[in-house]
This record gives sequence, C-alpha cells and structure tokens, in this order.
Amino acid sequence: MPPLRLSDDQLDAIMRACQPLGPHARDLFLQEIADKLAVAGELGDGAVFRAIRETQKRHFDPPQLDRDISKYR
Repeated sequence: MPPLRLSDDQLDAIMRACQPLGPHARDLFLQEIADKLAVAGELGDGAVFRAIRETQKRHFDPPQLDRDISKYR
C-alpha cells in the first residue's frame, strides 16, 4: 500500500481519536482507518472524519462506572 498523504490536521484528528481507545485496540483501529482511506477517492477532511466515526464505533469500549461511587459519601 502506498503511503497516505494526510495533512497535519487530519493526522492529528486520527491520533486524537485513538486516545479514548484501550491500548489493545489502537493498532487495529489505525489499520482499519488506513485501509478505508486507501480506497477513498479523495483524502479530504470529510473522508477522514467519516472513517474515524465509523471505525471508532466498533473499537470504543466504554468503561463501566458504578453509580454508587460519590466523593460526598
């Protein structure tokens, strides 16, 4: 696969989208983003953000928060 030519802002958006993911999910997330962008026609901001949105939905595992924990108890 040839290298993707992303702007600094696009690359920054992809890297920021990795932050809430667990360390185990980041490599697969980045690979899926690269695969989607490789087949995209034009690498505009819209294509990058759509790829992030679609891919992040599958990889984000929200933390389980207990509702009984309070700093006031």
